[in-house]
Amino acid sequence: MNFWTKLKKPILTLAPMADVTDCVFRQIINKYGKPDVFFTEFVSADGLAHPVARKKLLIDLKYSKNEHPIVAQLFGGKPENIKIASALCKELGFDGVDINMGCPDRSVEKQCAGAATMKDLKLAKEIIRAAKEGAGGLPISVKTRIGYNRNEIETLVPAILEEGVAALTVHLRTRKEMSDVPAHWEVMPKILEIRDRVGKSTLILGNGDALDIADARSKCKEYGCDGVMLGRAIFGNPWLFSTSPKYFSGLLQPTAGTFPVQNISERLQVMVEHTKLFEKLLCKQKNFAIMKKHYKAYVNGFEGAKELRMKLMEANNAKEIEKIVNDFLAKVW
Repeated sequence: MNFWTKLKKPILTLAPMADVTDCVFRQIINKYGKPDVFFTEFVSADGLAHPVARKKLLIDLKYSKNEHPIVAQLFGGKPENIKIASALCKELGFDGVDINMGCPDRSVEKQCAGAATMKDLKLAKEIIRAAKEGAGGLPISVKTRIGYNRNEIETLVPAILEEGVAALTVHLRTRKEMSDVPAHWEVMPKILEIRDRVGKSTLILGNGDALDIADARSKCKEYGCDGVMLGRAIFGNPWLFSTSPKYFSGLLQPTAGTFPVQNISERLQVMVEHTKLFEKLLCKQKNFAIMKKHYKAYVNGFEGAKELRMKLMEANNAKEIEKIVNDFLAKVW
């Protein structure tokens, strides 16, 4: 049942991001360039363990058949709820369960979850064991950081690896650093050394500052990790994981903050497609305003982008978005 062992290296995955990598955006990404592994947005295990709250949270575990392998990412500080939530993920057909031990959000940390887990390794180990017990054979993975206030990989990494996780993704910054400093990729060789010393076959993925697929592959080659998780690079660029020469060559990716004029139309049409799918699948459960963070990414780096963004921010539905885009393209062409 461990799909991780069947993946070809380097393994390139899409990071779980709240209110970004929902089932709609993953469908768009899947169409234009699929990663080796999909992750859901992170979901509260405490919520999933509660009969009433579960009904509201199930939308965050929604996925399509063409997204496999897909991993459900959970957060929580109560092992008993992690076990219940992991069992639910197996029931829903997920390929694996990932435990978030790196989120710096204060509301998450107050639950002894996310980054706060790094400060209680005994609890961290109990959570992993609970996930394994609940998931009933599904591979358990962990995403964490190199430490809370400082580099703590000498204690943190062994504690996680000793529990026999299938994969460990390390955001190469501390919780204190957030994303305000360059990722410490120079730490990766030491993490791999610790894995070998512990004697585990856990796959190690790095996370932080990977600009695109070429950069991710380069980091794997330079630092020796098994793969890279990409996050912010996906904003406005659903072609990120594409192997098509048209996209992989960067024709639809920004160069020095600009886009080739002939690609503006395609980018904006995909944005409209994204919006329509969001309205179809998620508008009953989620606020349309979630789409507006995507508009900031899609509409950037070309003449007239600022004015177009301002109009898009005032729109309230897909029909309005499509009209605004069509009017803009009519003027451009």
